[in-house]
Amino acid sequence: MINKLPKSLLLGLCFTLLFMNTQCDEDDEVQSYCGEAVVVDPGYYETATSGPYNLISAEITDNCLNVEFSASGCDGNTWSAVLVDSGDIMESSPEQRNLKLVFSNEELCQAVFEQTRIFDLTNLQIEGSSSILLNIEDFPAPLTYNYE
Repeated sequence: MINKLPKSLLLGLCFTLLFMNTQCDEDDEVQSYCGEAVVVDPGYYETATSGPYNLISAEITDNCLNVEFSASGCDGNTWSAVLVDSGDIMESSPEQRNLKLVFSNEELCQAVFEQTRIFDLTNLQIEGSSSILLNIEDFPAPLTYNYE
């Protein structure tokens, strides 16, 4: 019994210190995950073609672009969607960037499924600016991306 008391006490002390070490400080920065980053590639932008899809909605929240779309397929599990930027920055107020959603669907079923994809917009930010208009091909209107 005497030999077990120090080991138990030492084990309890270790767990207490470990727990205290994993607590968050109030000033810790919380990172949010937006999904895949936008690909900035002029060559890919020029040559990429997209399969048919129907845009349901597109919304920017913080640094994330949420795109909801539908397409025909068997279940949508093999779909690929990449947001590609042309690399060009059009000088205006605010600046503008041209993008396209490159959608790939090899499924040969006639059912229609919906998906939401989330893209991280942070690599589109322009130094010295806090707002960009995103002209996304086949979207009905530009989206305004505000950031700090």
